[in-house]
Amino acid sequence: MHPSDSPVKSRRPYDATARQEQARARRAAALDAAERLFLSGGYLATSPEEIAAAADVSVATVYKTYGGKSGLLRALCERALQGAGPVPAEDRSDSLRATSSARTLIEGWGRLQLEVAPRVAPLLVVLAEAAYRDPGAASLRAEIEDRRLARMGENAAALLRLDGVRGDLTQDEARDVLWLATAPELYDLLVVRRGWSVSRYGQHVTRMLVASLL
Repeated sequence: MHPSDSPVKSRRPYDATARQEQARARRAAALDAAERLFLSGGYLATSPEEIAAAADVSVATVYKTYGGKSGLLRALCERALQGAGPVPAEDRSDSLRATSSARTLIEGWGRLQLEVAPRVAPLLVVLAEAAYRDPGAASLRAEIEDRRLARMGENAAALLRLDGVRGDLTQDEARDVLWLATAPELYDLLVVRRGWSVSRYGQHVTRMLVASLL
């Protein structure tokens, strides 16, 4: 057989799955370490080097993936806002709007707040404290608060289309009541400082919304 006629061994296709999983694990480790350190020692007192050491990753990985501390905190807040389960809490909130009852919608929002607040409120309180002294934290806080206010405006518009809402309620008033009910400071005051259970907090949020909006 002529050498040129010999069968050519096909190369095995490159499988990047393991490498991608390792990268995902490093990203998650950095997030988990940052969350522990931010909540225990504060945002300002925590350095990227400490986060990298706690996560057993390089400092370069922290900066390359998240751009530094503010990027880490932004990613942590976004992860917390997803809630539990495979479907993001925001998507589940949107699906609740299909109901024809304002009370049913509010009760659904209350359940979601019960799920999301314990995850995101402590991070937002840390961010609020850091915002007084750190320009990057201040910018991030303003961005998140603007997004939350806009989101509550969308929820208010959806609520006002349903039966059972107060006749004199304006969209701006409904938006502001929803904005207040989802404020991280409310969770901090009642659960962290006053020792309420998360369940009691969730029930209070629902009752407050029902009394104010219906």
